[in-house]
Amino acid sequence: MVEPSSKQITNEEWRSNIAYIRHMLGQLRQVAHKENADMLCYLLEMAYVESGDMLTGRRPRSVLHREGN
Repeated sequence: MVEPSSKQITNEEWRSNIAYIRHMLGQLRQVAHKENADMLCYLLEMAYVESGDMLTGRRPRSVLHREGN
């Protein structure tokens, strides 16, 4: 398992990174759809939705680093 970097990133950098990941997930889902890979489409779509929820603040950045844990 890769340890998180000790370098703190700004909220703007974090948002940019998550937006990039979301974009790539959308692209990968299109490829999976062309290949009729239904389970991959589903999993990629769930990750796409999750990343969108993170960007809108509906989900925390990490389930492992919630307040009080």
